[in-house]
Amino acid sequence: MSLLDKINSSLDLKSIPESQLAELAVEIRQEIISIVADTGGHLASNLGAVELTLALHYCFDIPADKIIWDVGHQCYAHKMLTGRRDIIKTLRQYDGISGFPKREESPADAFGTGHASTSISAALGLASARDALGQNFKVVAVVGDGALTGGLAFEGLNNAGASKKNLLVILNDNKMSISKNVGAMSKYLTNILADQRFNKLRNEIWELTGRFKRRDKIRAIVSNIEDSVKNLFVPGFLFDKLGFRYFGPIDGHNLPLLVKTLNQIRDIPGPLMLHIVTIKGKGYAPAEADASKFHGIGSFDKITGKAHPDDGLPSYTTVFGDTMVELAEKDKKIVAITAAMTAGTGLSGFAEKFPDRFFDVGIAEGHAGCFAAGLAAGGLKPFIAIYSTFLQRAYDQIIHDISLQKLPVVFCIDRTGLVGDDGPTHHGCFDMSYLSAIPNLTILSPKDGDEFRSMLYLVAEAELDFPCAIRYPRATIPIPMNNQIEKIEWGKWERICGSGDTMIIATGTMVDIALKAYQILKDERDLTIVNARFIKPLDYEFMDYCLTSYKNIVTIEENSGIGGLGQMIGSYLGTNGYKGKFHSFAIPDKFIPHGNREILLADIGLDEETLVDYIRWLNGSKRTFLQKITFRRSEFRRPTIVNQMNNGTNGKTYLK
Repeated sequence: MSLLDKINSSLDLKSIPESQLAELAVEIRQEIISIVADTGGHLASNLGAVELTLALHYCFDIPADKIIWDVGHQCYAHKMLTGRRDIIKTLRQYDGISGFPKREESPADAFGTGHASTSISAALGLASARDALGQNFKVVAVVGDGALTGGLAFEGLNNAGASKKNLLVILNDNKMSISKNVGAMSKYLTNILADQRFNKLRNEIWELTGRFKRRDKIRAIVSNIEDSVKNLFVPGFLFDKLGFRYFGPIDGHNLPLLVKTLNQIRDIPGPLMLHIVTIKGKGYAPAEADASKFHGIGSFDKITGKAHPDDGLPSYTTVFGDTMVELAEKDKKIVAITAAMTAGTGLSGFAEKFPDRFFDVGIAEGHAGCFAAGLAAGGLKPFIAIYSTFLQRAYDQIIHDISLQKLPVVFCIDRTGLVGDDGPTHHGCFDMSYLSAIPNLTILSPKDGDEFRSMLYLVAEAELDFPCAIRYPRATIPIPMNNQIEKIEWGKWERICGSGDTMIIATGTMVDIALKAYQILKDERDLTIVNARFIKPLDYEFMDYCLTSYKNIVTIEENSGIGGLGQMIGSYLGTNGYKGKFHSFAIPDKFIPHGNREILLADIGLDEETLVDYIRWLNGSKRTFLQKITFRRSEFRRPTIVNQMNNGTNGKTYLK
């Protein structure tokens, strides 16, 4: 039996001798590599956090004590140690467990995460609630150096330091540039600063100086000496000034040192900051060599590290990156911006070829928006590439700094609709809704790779005096490209095929679904398929024609039904006296779980089968569409991890 086979909770972990923790770390790494090779997921970050996870569970009482993982993509070992190892192979799969912390799964997941820079604010909230209710437990926030590029993290630090609440922030730093600080002097200083005897002596000196008449001056001198020593040797002076006691940096893969340090500082009162240095991808050579590639990856060969081959068609992200290089070669005013997602948004080639015109602003979407506004006001043509779910964090900038001033910023919104395995924290279900409410903003959505490329050329060459957004999915393009630039008339929809009195208006990815439904039904009923490639403004001229020309109008979109294309069209039709039947297919008003994208789309009725059923129901099908869609949209069943508690410790774990 392996060491890992003996562990179902933090309590089980504590029964293992500290000398065997390094062996356990090896077992956990091997299992994470095997699982992610099969399921895909976040590999490099998880491999880099194995020792830290073990040390936290070894030194704290989980779930009584609370760990909040910033972003949460490094939580796989945490899940394995808290009763979920038997189902860890279902990670990110349909009906399986999430790849992020999720409160519904386990009491050990103290706070659900998925976006960066939130952990310190959430930890302060938990600590404040603890104190208000007279409870007694530890609160730990684990934040990466990347997440510290987000302004929310510093807002949390500023408030937490001033609050003087008891909480520990662990800065998991995997930047190699500071590895030189993980040396003898740093270890020596950290041992001194964390040592209980040193802290006792420090407090006694502080109390002693308080007895003197000139105590304030003497204490100021003592503080200045301590600060000077820290500033000379330790890169934590900023955190000290924010109100944190700073310790580190230390080697985040040295388990004895981690355990010793956490045990030493665990009971020191007030806000604490422990700075550890780790290696992303630790223990797996391909991931160590290319941590960016293995940050989030699909299934791969764990022996070679090579990804399994795809179907050969490029992704929308690839089309975007290649087209941006083409456009930048033609127009020197074009610049590209991303928020810590250079590879994820397809801009690696652009960054390499045009380094002076590429800006990675870190995990700071709000700043990215305002920065883009400044670039546009200065005469450049900024294209800002951000995932739909992350662009939510820049909403004020989209309204106040960009749209209000009619600045020609182009938002290239990746990962719209359902992204699949990363689940509700990463689905792009709301961008059409939250953008359509903003004046002066045009929204486009391509049906395939050629139309996407043509849209990028359109907005690049149009000399805009207002902002635009182009939304596209995390998916491969549906058909091969011919690489011709199509002439797109601004604001006009495209009638693709058919001439029947039942019309399907589709946008983006759903155009392909509508065309598949058309092929299934072409011998039964003539349909008219329309590509609503401009979401805002609507093609009002065509809409006016529809009022009297179509008996049935159906819309389909991969966006929330509330505030989406269907609701806008339905409102216009109803206001202007449309007498026919209208139905809108969209993402329902619920958070959609993780799983294979095609399965999820079928679950919520955004597939050709459901669309065909509806059209047949319009024709009098005996099995009514409403009966079928009610069955298909039944509540999602997902495993919930339930830990039976016995005096605050974890017991048997089972699925409910």
